[in-house]
Amino acid sequence: MATKKAGGSTENGRDSRSKRRGIKRFGGQAVEAGEVLVRQKGYWYRSGENTYVAKDWTIHSRIKGKVHFKKSKILKFNRRREIATTISVLPA
Repeated sequence: MATKKAGGSTENGRDSRSKRRGIKRFGGQAVEAGEVLVRQKGYWYRSGENTYVAKDWTIHSRIKGKVHFKKSKILKFNRRREIATTISVLPA
């Protein structure tokens, strides 16, 4: 009877591909209309002026301008306030 397991393949040698989420354009950067500002899972960053949210929560620029980040208090559906970062694009 063997005292060691055979040195074959390992059970945990898999990994998924990275999703490349995060902030793509930072505050003060110039952007074109339709550019991706943030890729996110869920609603971590909120859409502000001149931006829109795609169905996978990606925030895009609606116009040509400069990116602006702002923290503000948001009133949620359960009547609680939450500090959220809002991303907007100011016209150039």
